[in-house]
Amino acid sequence: MKEQQYNTLKEQISPKTPLAINCLKAFVVGGIICCVGQAISFFYMMFFDFTEKTVGNPTVATMVFLAMLLTGFGLYRKLGQFAGAGSAVPVTGFGNAVVSSAIEGKSEGFVLGVGSNMFKLAGAVILFGVVSAFFVTLVKLILVSVGVVSW
Repeated sequence: MKEQQYNTLKEQISPKTPLAINCLKAFVVGGIICCVGQAISFFYMMFFDFTEKTVGNPTVATMVFLAMLLTGFGLYRKLGQFAGAGSAVPVTGFGNAVVSSAIEGKSEGFVLGVGSNMFKLAGAVILFGVVSAFFVTLVKLILVSVGVVSW
């Protein structure tokens, strides 16, 4: 009975979450981040002679760098508070998470604090990225050898 009373009281006191507004903010901010990434891609293709196939890596590196820079200045946190999930667009969200972890551990020193905190998160992401890339490549190799898709 106490748990039910607590839940009733919590629902009465807690502010209602404006779901539609939050979704709209996330959509708009995530879209703006993606548009910035596309603009960076176009910039690299126009001025540095990259092709559509080769422009991905420098664009991702630039987006991660920008997210890390904004995190260092404390601006990405404000963006995340405003946009919620919209600021967690995978590449920029990853950069933000890595630098946030590093900043958190700076009081413990560079090796045991910054380095270990940074790679707690990055190590897992890199591990699962490599493992998933392996399995996707394996599936594609099987599909190519069967003749379902072409290489």
